[in-house]
Amino acid sequence: MTKLTLASHPYMLGFEQLERLLERNAKTGNEGYPPFNIEQTSDYGYRITLAVAGFAEEDLSITVEDRQLVIRGRQNEADQGRIFLHRGIAARQFQRSFVLADGVEVGEAVMENGLLHVDLQRAKPEMVVQTIKIRRG
Repeated sequence: MTKLTLASHPYMLGFEQLERLLERNAKTGNEGYPPFNIEQTSDYGYRITLAVAGFAEEDLSITVEDRQLVIRGRQNEADQGRIFLHRGIAARQFQRSFVLADGVEVGEAVMENGLLHVDLQRAKPEMVVQTIKIRRG
């Protein structure tokens, strides 16, 4: 039995790159940390919010790599010399990746009350109608 994938469907032409992006994103190890929300803020606007309590702005990096929004966090180890009787607040690094569709641009990022907000804007699609002339062969 042949596996039917998005790129192999006969009506889906040119989606091979999208399928590769989805496969790569599935392998990045996006577990459940940090938790995040994705909301639609307007017809063409979105906001990703990550709960990054304990991280400072300089501990975070936001990049766009090959149509993927990548948010990384790495805290400085300032625990030397400290003795914890209980350690329930994890100081761990993370990486979250989000695949961006063509035409989606990353706007500003704002840190507020332990939440990192990243705004995205999708370009309004143009309605394009193209007439193809048929020539006699």
